[in-house]
Amino acid sequence: MLRACLYLMFFVPWTLFCTFFAMLSTFIDRSGKTYHWLALIWSKGCLWAAGIRLIVTGTEHLPGDRPLIFMGNHQSYFDVAVLFQATTLPFTWLAKEELFRIPVFGHSIRAAGYIPIKRGNGRESLKSLNRAAELVRAGRSVAIFPEGTFTHDGNLLPFKRGGFILAEMSEVPIAPFSISGAIKINPPDNLFSLRPGVIKIRFSPVIEIDAATARHPTVLMERVRMAIAFGLEI
Repeated sequence: MLRACLYLMFFVPWTLFCTFFAMLSTFIDRSGKTYHWLALIWSKGCLWAAGIRLIVTGTEHLPGDRPLIFMGNHQSYFDVAVLFQATTLPFTWLAKEELFRIPVFGHSIRAAGYIPIKRGNGRESLKSLNRAAELVRAGRSVAIFPEGTFTHDGNLLPFKRGGFILAEMSEVPIAPFSISGAIKINPPDNLFSLRPGVIKIRFSPVIEIDAATARHPTVLMERVRMAIAFGLEI
């Protein structure tokens, strides 16, 4: 508990500091590159302060000449920082549309290339996914946790369909990644439990969107699930 409290004393001001300059940067650099650079600095500081050593494998499977949809498992609050540090390829996130309505912050994430997704109403949600697909086809890589929430035992939860519909619409390959060890460092059901240690992330070969997977979305979902599960170390 003491270690977790000390980490939070670092994390809160560090996050506010980086967020302030990230939002400020979008008024100067609308390409999102500075925003992403600050996200890299933020994530590196978070892992360092928590005493986390990151081991990355499989980056040779990531093509750098086309957009990708990163999909992986979700074990802890450190997963976002881990993915930022694991690849040099720039990417953004899908985010709830409501976040884009927040003054200043909403402007900053939109300028940084984050993609709004509307939840709830099926027709409106489909429209937002179609707009997101246009942005991805235009060259914007995005990251998604298809489980939608944390696992509490390390096992994969059922996947939500939104990310796979986006992949089918955009016809952009999926880059599966597997995070191992994060749940031991910071269990999602205990915010005040923090142990230094090693987190491993493994990238699997990309999964192309072909005619067969487009006709049968459950096939694509299962292929991604198997790739993520194969890369996990339990």
